[in-house]
Amino acid sequence: MVIRQKTIWENFLSPVVRFFIDEEKLQRYADSIDWKKESDRLWRNDVIIPDYYSSRNFHGIEGGYLNFGAAVSYDPITQYVLPPNETVVRQALIDAVKVKPRRILDLGCGTGSTTLMLKQAFPQAEVIGLDLSPYMLVRAADKARTANLDIIWRHGNAEKTSYQDTCFDLVTASLLFHETPTVVSQTILRESFRLLVAGGQVLILDGNQNTLRSLDWLNNVFEEPYIRDYAAGNLDANMGAAGFEAVQTQDVWWINQVTSGIKPIPVTNTATQKQVRQYTPTSIDNNDLEDLGSPVFGIKA
Repeated sequence: MVIRQKTIWENFLSPVVRFFIDEEKLQRYADSIDWKKESDRLWRNDVIIPDYYSSRNFHGIEGGYLNFGAAVSYDPITQYVLPPNETVVRQALIDAVKVKPRRILDLGCGTGSTTLMLKQAFPQAEVIGLDLSPYMLVRAADKARTANLDIIWRHGNAEKTSYQDTCFDLVTASLLFHETPTVVSQTILRESFRLLVAGGQVLILDGNQNTLRSLDWLNNVFEEPYIRDYAAGNLDANMGAAGFEAVQTQDVWWINQVTSGIKPIPVTNTATQKQVRQYTPTSIDNNDLEDLGSPVFGIKA
């Protein structure tokens, strides 16, 4: 019989993190919610849970995210694995927004940490958080109520959201791509392209691929099932393959990165053509995007 070896998380990281966590407080919170009732309310029968998601452990959490324990423990764990500070890292995505969004879709929103920040940054926008785990959405909804933020939470798959074409100005994903196989992340990028209006922006916050490639021991520490495939990939190239232009990646405190892409505006006349040609990785100035006449900015081309 093969004896399972304890992981790095179990041997070293979990005891350290647990030292800083008030487990009794977390247990009281867990006991205060009827997780079955609340998750059943959000669960959509038309959503098929993919095997890559339901059969793996994430963040050292046994059984993945399809249980209330994952929803309760996610935030306490995440705050210690995003140096120098979780809020600072997530704020990098907010700071990279160059459009004026009316509708925002946050894919793989989890417990809604970035989703809440998006609503705070763009209070007039309709903000939707979408995730495969209704348990994570229950936690997200509770956080939104506490913060008095009006956010729509939807159970769904980022690969196939069921939303209509061109109905969002901004699509985001935080810490999602390293938790999905490469073929899935490419499908999510194509879906993001379909959902965005012309001139709309996609933003992906995740681990720094250059850092993860050069320091492979970090992949052992994080113990994510798909992180090596993610590290070996090139998000810029994948965005380009999905149709995005003006693709740019910026480092976030060495261990993370934010990648931005723009859905190009179709060329309809000579004047527009001259503007669209600005959408190249070598000449784009993200601070001047309002001149492009996109519906995102409330300007009719």
